Amino acid sequence: MHSIDLSNYELRTDLIIEKDVDNFINNSYQVGDINVSEITLEKDIDNKKKGKYCTITYKDITDSNNYSKVLNVLIKELKKNLKYLKIKDNDKCLVIGLGNRNIISDALGSKTLSNIIVTRHMYLLNDVDNKYRNVSILEPSVMGITGIDSFEIIKNIVNEIKPNFIICIDSLCAKNIDRLNKTIQITTSGITPGSGIGNNKEELSFDTLGVNVIAIGVPTVVSSTVIVSDTINYLFQKISYTKDNLNNVKDKLKPINKVNYLNKKTLSKKEKQEILGMVGILNEDEIKKLVWEVLAPIDGDMIVTTKEIDFIIDKISNLLGEALNKSLHKI
Repeated sequence: MHSIDLSNYELRTDLIIEKDVDNFINNSYQVGDINVSEITLEKDIDNKKKGKYCTITYKDITDSNNYSKVLNVLIKELKKNLKYLKIKDNDKCLVIGLGNRNIISDALGSKTLSNIIVTRHMYLLNDVDNKYRNVSILEPSVMGITGIDSFEIIKNIVNEIKPNFIICIDSLCAKNIDRLNKTIQITTSGITPGSGIGNNKEELSFDTLGVNVIAIGVPTVVSSTVIVSDTINYLFQKISYTKDNLNNVKDKLKPINKVNYLNKKTLSKKEKQEILGMVGILNEDEIKKLVWEVLAPIDGDMIVTTKEIDFIIDKISNLLGEALNKSLHKI
C-alpha cells in the first residue's frame, strides 16, 4: 500500500467554512439558493482569530435577478457586522482595497474601490449631507510595485487620518472548486494579506492597527491540486449518473455541458476501487493529499483562476461596492 507523506502537507484556504469548525456554527439560513453561515469564535483556532465570520454562498450573480438577491443578503450581513462591532452612524470609515490591480484575479480590492462613494474631503469642507458617512479609500498595492510593505502604508495612513473602523477587501484562495467566485466571507477578525498563497504579511486587525477591521473576501483562485482531486470526485459522480441514465432519451438530446450529474450520489467504495485501484479507496481528503504529493516535487501545484475571471471580477466588485455604499451611507 502506498504511504502518503503528510508531514508538510497543507492545502491552503482563506475560508473558515472550509476548516474544521463545524461545532462553532451558531446560525445558518437559506434565502432561495443563497446559503448564509455565521460562525463566532470565542478564541483563536487553527490560525483563525477570534471574531464573527459570515459566509455567503451563491450560485450566480451574472444576471440582474440573482445579483439583486445576493446584494440584499450582503447588505443585511454587513449591517449586522457593523452592529456587532457597535459602529455608530458618525464613525469614520477607511475602505482598503488590497491586492495587485495588474493581476486580474488579485484586483478585486482595487476594482471595488472605484465603486465606493468617498466623502472625507467633503467633510473637510463642511459640505456634506448627514445621510453620508465620512468615508475614505486607500489602495496600498503590493511591495513588488511600490517597494513598501502594504502594512507600513496602512499603519501610517491610519495614524494620520484616524478612522474609527476599517473595511479591507481582498481576493482569497479556496480549496474547493465550487466555491470559486461564488462565496463571500465577511469577518470582524481582520485579515492577513497573502496568507492564501503562502505569502503571509503583517496582519491587519484591531491588535495591529488599534481600530476594528472588517475583512471582506471572495475566493478567486484555487490550487491545481484542488482541481485535479475535485475532478476525480466529479468523475465518480459522472460515472454513477451515466450508469443510472443509460436509457434516458432526454439526456441523449442534451449538450454534454447541460447534463447535471452533481446531485447524483457517488459510487460505492468497491466500484471506485474497480475504476481507479488503490486511489479509488481513498477518501476526499486523502485524494487531495496524494495529488499534492505528486505535484509538489515538480512545481506542478499552481495557483489558477477561471477563464472568465475579468468578467466575474467586474460583477463582484460592483456588487461589493453597491453593498458597502448602502451599508455605510443612508441611501
